Amino acid sequence: MSDATKRPLRADAQRNRDKILTAAVRVFSEEGLDAHLERIAKEAGVGSGTLYRNFPTREALIEAAYRNEVARLCDSVPGLLAELPPAEALRAWTRRFVDYATAKFGMADALRTVVASGGNPYGDSRELIQTALTTLMDTAVEAGEIRSDIGSADMFAALAGIALTSARPDQREQAERLLDLVLDGLRPDAPHAA
Repeated sequence: MSDATKRPLRADAQRNRDKILTAAVRVFSEEGLDAHLERIAKEAGVGSGTLYRNFPTREALIEAAYRNEVARLCDSVPGLLAELPPAEALRAWTRRFVDYATAKFGMADALRTVVASGGNPYGDSRELIQTALTTLMDTAVEAGEIRSDIGSADMFAALAGIALTSARPDQREQAERLLDLVLDGLRPDAPHAA
């Protein structure tokens, strides 16, 4: 049965799956490839059987955990835009982007094993993130809260640069300063070349 034709999970089963994915990101980030799946199940508050029913292999769990992080990042856009003015929603989302980058950095070795086994955990993640960022920036431009001459591709490159240089948990303060620097440059009154 393909993923598209699977029935939706019951609410309790979905909660268990979500808890497993959250625990997996945390444990793989902390322990890398040495992480025991039983520890992930314990941290998620589920039995090993529940973990293996959802994710029959380590690689399946790693890939699903990473894809879940991408989905959480991208799915946060509508809620942020509903709760905050557009420029503040963009600012809040960039912090979530750094959280995502930190998780990805922590899971790097685990993700490499998925790629080595023939998997593609990254699939369409760049496009999904770019679409989310475009939505945020277009909304902020329409509201007159950020400059219109900087596109989302440039902003994505800036965020990727921050992630490459400051994604470790011990670099969070630096990442915050760099985000503020980039976001301040988006203000409509920020000086820029003609």
